[in-house]
Amino acid sequence: MAVMIAGAALMDGVVFVVDASQPCPRPQTREHFTALTIIGVKKIVIVQNKIDIVTKDRARKSYEEILEFIKGTWAEDAPIIPVSALHKVNIDAVVWAIEEIIPTPQRDPTKPPRMLIARSFDINKPGTPVDEIKGGVIGGSIIQGKFRVGDEIEIRPGIRIPKGRGYEYQPLFTEIVSLKSGENVLEEAYPGGLIGVGTKLDPSITKADNLIGNVAGKPGTLPPVWHELDIEVHLLERVVGLEELKKVEPIGKGERLMINVGTAVSIGIVDEISKDHIHMKLKIPVCAEKGSRLAISRQIRGRWRLIGYGFIE
Repeated sequence: MAVMIAGAALMDGVVFVVDASQPCPRPQTREHFTALTIIGVKKIVIVQNKIDIVTKDRARKSYEEILEFIKGTWAEDAPIIPVSALHKVNIDAVVWAIEEIIPTPQRDPTKPPRMLIARSFDINKPGTPVDEIKGGVIGGSIIQGKFRVGDEIEIRPGIRIPKGRGYEYQPLFTEIVSLKSGENVLEEAYPGGLIGVGTKLDPSITKADNLIGNVAGKPGTLPPVWHELDIEVHLLERVVGLEELKKVEPIGKGERLMINVGTAVSIGIVDEISKDHIHMKLKIPVCAEKGSRLAISRQIRGRWRLIGYGFIE
């Protein structure tokens, strides 16, 4: 669920796929729809897939189930397109709907550049000679402004380093040496799609997705780093992701919760509670603007389940 929310934080819209051979909504369907609601992704195209393996009556019943599921929600007027992905039936209709329902947003290239990091890795093969080693790569989506090869960037919260009996996080500063989108090598990159950014960072820092959840941008322009959060909380009526509809219990003092903000995931301990507000200390700091929306999950039956959302105060 944390991975899904992190990925959805980068999206301007969504293609929501429903299996026509299964009852709707399944627990995961409800969970993902709720996550989209929390994150604020409101442009949606619903794809009713696998119509080639069901009867006409089942296809119609599935359509009615989807209509009932989205009734009264922000997605009530979304198109529902029957599709056979296997036989490529109605794929052209899906492409048309994406163009109509999810237009490319207007971007302001003059804003300070900012990128949410969703991947980081070491591209060097084992045994690469020292003089041929390339710097670490970060991947994600630019959410505003533009990046150019040669730009200096700051990455926050940065890396964890030992300090006394504990740890602290220090921001990283590096230079962009390459920009890549798919197979395209770029000189400058704008919002939209996923971007791979080559840097001069030691690849040991970026390997194995070590920098997931960080934010990159022009030095001195990034949001604050939060080690503790005051959160305005909005709990859901029911826990999502379970077969049965389980009521969401109030948050308790001392409870461990997982929060997602942007592509960052952290665990926090609640130490203060008041009406619709909590204060929590984070295990891993997050870099985010005041007022940012975040998802809140608690551990239920050994898995993190979405129970609500909130805003950083």
